[in-house]
Amino acid sequence: MDSEKFSAYTPHINITVCGKQWHLERAHNLEELWDAMSSAPDDDFEDERLPYWTELWPASVALCQWLHEQRQHIAGKRCLDLGCGLGLSALVGQWLGARVLAMDYEQDALTFAALNAQHNAVPSPLWTVMDWRQPALAAGSIDVLWGGDIMYETRFVAPVLSFLEHSLAPQGRAWVAEPGRRVYDAFRTALHQRGWDGKRVFTRTVEPLYAQPVPVTVHVWELTRRASRPIF
Repeated sequence: MDSEKFSAYTPHINITVCGKQWHLERAHNLEELWDAMSSAPDDDFEDERLPYWTELWPASVALCQWLHEQRQHIAGKRCLDLGCGLGLSALVGQWLGARVLAMDYEQDALTFAALNAQHNAVPSPLWTVMDWRQPALAAGSIDVLWGGDIMYETRFVAPVLSFLEHSLAPQGRAWVAEPGRRVYDAFRTALHQRGWDGKRVFTRTVEPLYAQPVPVTVHVWELTRRASRPIF
């Protein structure tokens, strides 16, 4: 990964991933965004509503590198980006020939993701607001699902697994990129208990976007229903 190094938040990011230069735009004033959210009624200001989507996380960058390695296997497939944020991994998947449905909980995230498709001259994925607790897509309609650093609390484990069970085709698979958060231990335990197999298929060390000395090691896990045969 080659990118600019920032010492503070900036509304524009230039980053080279998978041999292509990407330009990403995000909220121009993070302080105003936080103020607007914190002034909302208490029942609207939940952890999952915090503007995590404004950041480009190392897990997303590693996930894009894995998608590039798997480009022959995702081309033409029905794919879902779970929690797409600024849209980078969805755009990379679409650029590589996948038919991408990209979902996020926040409309603001999707507004910038769609804008980023224009910035990078990539055919736009289908962007949709969706809550993983209430999947608004046909059961078994997705061949490949992916997400980068989508879980940071144990309370997300059960709904994410339920979403996978609903959305993935019987022989489909999911790729989850994670930076070693402890919550993934609980996730892998729950996977086994609910009839899924999980194996680590990819590891990359990603340089941070912001100027700091410690890179982030990201693992990509492949999840499949036990005894299922792969779709490719």
